[in-house]
Amino acid sequence: TTPGHEGSLILGRLAGKMIIAMQGRFHFYEGYSVEEITFPLRVMKYVGVNVIIESNAAGGMNPNFKAGDLMVITDHINLMGNNPLIGPNDDKLGPRFVDMCEPYDKKLIKLYEKVAMRERIRVHRGVYVGVIGPNLETPAEYRFLRLIGADAVGMSTVPEVIVAKHSGLKVLGISCITDECFPDKLEPVNLAKLIKVANLAEPKMTRLIKGILGEI
Repeated sequence: TTPGHEGSLILGRLAGKMIIAMQGRFHFYEGYSVEEITFPLRVMKYVGVNVIIESNAAGGMNPNFKAGDLMVITDHINLMGNNPLIGPNDDKLGPRFVDMCEPYDKKLIKLYEKVAMRERIRVHRGVYVGVIGPNLETPAEYRFLRLIGADAVGMSTVPEVIVAKHSGLKVLGISCITDECFPDKLEPVNLAKLIKVANLAEPKMTRLIKGILGEI
């Protein structure tokens, strides 16, 4: 996994539900294949999981976002240059051509917003764009990503969501905005600062997820 992630796999019970939690993930930029990145989703499907809550750290490009905010993902753009479904399809795993008109479950999004309102947590809706990394974006790239409709950018999530949809799983996606990526105000990125922002947002994320699990 990457700095700031524990690299642990936890099985347990939270808010009355049996869960599998990954503290960290495999990234394409670490040299893993998209099949390796998404393999945990395949396993989860076959041990009985039916809802996936994907979380990530992302750069916020929407001027209404601030570092430490949370964004529920309503849609995504795949600019990772690869797709985990390329190659022969196994019909036992899912269909050849996966419909992506609703990659993120609308009912789960509404539930997320309901819980956030109850917990008095500020949340945004937005489009996430997945890029390969590991370098961060140039000012011109941020302008381009904003122009094509993205609100936040990161280096994960998209392959997992594609496989989750292929597997017939419901998906909720949440981005923690760890830095503000405004092209005309960019500053060199401090990794320690990003990790600190993510850690400060963790209690909010925990409350939200507990609340959601309690009502699923």
